[in-house]
Amino acid sequence: MDIRRSQYTFSPVAKGDYLAFLGRVAPEKGVDRAIEIARRTGLPLRIAAKVDPADRDYFEARILPLLDAPGVQFVGEISEAEKSDFLGGALALLFPISWPEPFGLVMIEAMACGTPVIAFNQGAVPEVIRDGKTGFIVENVEQAVHAVAHLDTIDRAVVRATFERRFSVEVMAAKYEGAYADIIARNDTRRLRIAATKDRKLARASAFPHAVRVIPLAGRA
Repeated sequence: MDIRRSQYTFSPVAKGDYLAFLGRVAPEKGVDRAIEIARRTGLPLRIAAKVDPADRDYFEARILPLLDAPGVQFVGEISEAEKSDFLGGALALLFPISWPEPFGLVMIEAMACGTPVIAFNQGAVPEVIRDGKTGFIVENVEQAVHAVAHLDTIDRAVVRATFERRFSVEVMAAKYEGAYADIIARNDTRRLRIAATKDRKLARASAFPHAVRVIPLAGRA
C-alpha cells in the first residue's frame, strides 16, 4: 500500500494538544486501551473511528460507557480529506492493537503528517515503525504512557522524511518495478536452465546413437 506525498500535509509541530486514534472500533483495535493511555497521561483523546454492524454490540457494551471520561471525544468516521488535519494536529497516533496486523495503513498516514506513532508490538508494527525515530514500539499500556512522556525526543521532520523515503507512492512504485524485474529475471534464468538441460540431453543422445540390429546369416531369407 502507498499514499501520495501531496495527500497529507506535513505538520512540523502538533497543531493540537491531543492524542489520536484512527481506525475501526473492534476488540483487536484497542480503543479501550487508547482511552486508558490518555487517561493516565492526562491528555485529551480524539477518536475518529467507524463502527461496523458486526461490532455494534461491542461498541455499546464496552466502549460507549468509556466515552464519558474527561477529555475523550468520539469524532466518528472521517473522510480521507479530513485525515491530514486530524493526524497532523495530534501529538501522536495511538495504535494499541492486540492482533497481528498485516500492515496498518494508518501508521503510514500519520507518518506522512510528521506525527509519531505509539504502537503495540504486534504484526507488521516493527517493519513500519523505527523505535525512537518515528515513534515508539511498546508492549503494554504502561510502556505507552512512558512513551507519551518522551514524545519531545521525536523529530517530526524525521518522521515525514522516513515516510517519503520508504512509503510514498513514488518509492513504492519503484520497489514494485524492481520486484517485477527480479521475477522476470528469475523466470528468464529458469527458462535458460531448462533449455540448457534439454540441449545436454540431446547432445548425449546424439553421441550414443541407437544400435543397429544385426541379423545372423543363418536367419536370413
